[in-house]
Amino acid sequence: MIAIMTVTGLDHTGIIAAVSTRLAEVDANITNVSQTIMGEYFTMIVQVEFDENSQSLSALQEALKPVEKEQKLKIRLQSEAIFRAMHEL
Repeated sequence: MIAIMTVTGLDHTGIIAAVSTRLAEVDANITNVSQTIMGEYFTMIVQVEFDENSQSLSALQEALKPVEKEQKLKIRLQSEAIFRAMHEL
């Protein structure tokens, strides 16, 4: 399955490292990434691929909760199919 993940929060050292490390730990592969700093805010959009037979989208979201809390971020995951459908209306 392919999912679109957004990561936002106040910029600080280690955000990309924390997010990418956790994704690797749960066997989710980053296939594309775009990030920028907007003033004091960090924003990142990540395309993630993972085996939906091994874990669900909600399980992956749950696996990212500790990173979200530790790094003081907002991390949101959506199925790429739903993401596309929302933006085609």
